[in-house]
Amino acid sequence: MPADAPDRAPAGLVLRSPAGRGTLLATVLGSALVFLDGTVVGIALPAIADDLGATTAGLQWTVNGYALTLAALLLLGGSLGDRFGRRRVFLIGTVAFAAASVLCAVAPTVGLLVAARALQGVGGALLTPGSLAILQATFVAGDRAKAIGAWSGLSGAAGAVAPFLGGWIVEQVGWRWVFGINIPLAALVVVVAVRFVPESADPEASGRLDVLGTVLAGIGLGALTWSLTAWSEAGTPTGPVLAVGGVGVLALAGFLVAEARSDHPALPLRLFRWRPFAAVNLATLLVYAALTGIFFFLPVTLQVVTGWSPLAAGIASLPVTLLMLLLSAQGGALGARIGPRIPMTVGPLLAGAGAVLLGGIGRDAHYLLDVLPGVLLVGVGLVLTVAPLTATALAAAPDHLAGVASATNNAVARVAGLLAVAVLPLVAGVGAGLSDPDVLADAHPVAMLACAGLMAAGAVVSAIAIPGSAAEVAPPVSAGTEKATGTENAAGTAAGTAARDAAVTEKRGSEEPPSAPAGPVGGDARG
Repeated sequence: MPADAPDRAPAGLVLRSPAGRGTLLATVLGSALVFLDGTVVGIALPAIADDLGATTAGLQWTVNGYALTLAALLLLGGSLGDRFGRRRVFLIGTVAFAAASVLCAVAPTVGLLVAARALQGVGGALLTPGSLAILQATFVAGDRAKAIGAWSGLSGAAGAVAPFLGGWIVEQVGWRWVFGINIPLAALVVVVAVRFVPESADPEASGRLDVLGTVLAGIGLGALTWSLTAWSEAGTPTGPVLAVGGVGVLALAGFLVAEARSDHPALPLRLFRWRPFAAVNLATLLVYAALTGIFFFLPVTLQVVTGWSPLAAGIASLPVTLLMLLLSAQGGALGARIGPRIPMTVGPLLAGAGAVLLGGIGRDAHYLLDVLPGVLLVGVGLVLTVAPLTATALAAAPDHLAGVASATNNAVARVAGLLAVAVLPLVAGVGAGLSDPDVLADAHPVAMLACAGLMAAGAVVSAIAIPGSAAEVAPPVSAGTEKATGTENAAGTAAGTAARDAAVTEKRGSEEPPSAPAGPVGGDARG
């Protein structure tokens, strides 16, 4: 049953109070739990392949087993938190994530590892929407932006630690401890959350949950991902592969029909009637597909082809995180001053140029000459892109649908990553040779060029369809933005409003504590 009336109390925490600090700590640690796992698993892929004899498809599913359930259930997770209590669902997600991490750490086969990763995604879908939602729902209005800014900065610091930590763990104690480290961190999250985080819920979250849409989205994404992965490994589309792919396409089409006809959709399609909202989500799909592809191939290529250690491969991309941590606030301020179109056009072009440079990595690559220039261009491109993209994705929806806009943009980024990991090995011609240095040496440049093409396509979409000024982003009242009801209000309303506050914090620059978003609308780029 829904959360009790006391759980629906208005925001009242002060940041400088013990409860305020504890609440901030719990949400930061929860976000770090998901982000660290998403980063270090990519570093561990070659070690997993060696230990478990994983094929290319097995490694793809090690990443996508998690991404699939996370993407399919993210909107539902926000709705459940608003309805049944955000702290309650946040804690359930944390415990589920930790339990699945134990299964990952002891998995004796690739198949069981993939299954455990899928369970991790379920926990992540319950945990991820809660962090920002709790901050928005529990802090007083005067401290809300400061709490969100601190959350962003501390999450960025966790991102800076992740490559060192992941590479060191894989190199010194083995890949299984990449998952084992989640256990004490999750236990700390639970202890702090139970002690300090007050319960909150949305009193208007009375509509039905969009179960049909969630099931159809899960079936569609799962079937399509399986068919693309199997096609990549086999090198040719067999009858069963085409049949399953067809089921995926039909299920996704059914999802769109269900959302159009539902009076309580998790994804209200009428939002896409407004051109800036449709454009910013299309740009998100393209840019984050490219970003996922870059960070999927880069650490694997550096280990398999160039022969670097896991630690060296892990920290190779550290400048991207540092640039995001130091300059995201300035990127947001620039987008607010000159409008989102120019930074969202120039940013992907710079990141795409960085991908082209990274395509030159080979057996004798040197970090300063062959890796760092490309990594720096990718980082600068993301600094220009992410904050304006985040602000535009939120501002392009009416205020009462900010939560839906937040969850939608985050889900689009997750789906982009899911499809990128399934499709790019097929495009690059990896086949079953992701751990074969000869095969990967030829496939890596193709994959980087494909990522550069996706970045360029994102720049074109931004140049054509993103407004030239922030004032033009907001939709008119007549653009199909009538008051939402039921689950539309429930689908992450607090999370979206919090993310809107985060975007405002970024745009103010020095007026508020600087924030360093790692992904769209409170998400992360690789988690």
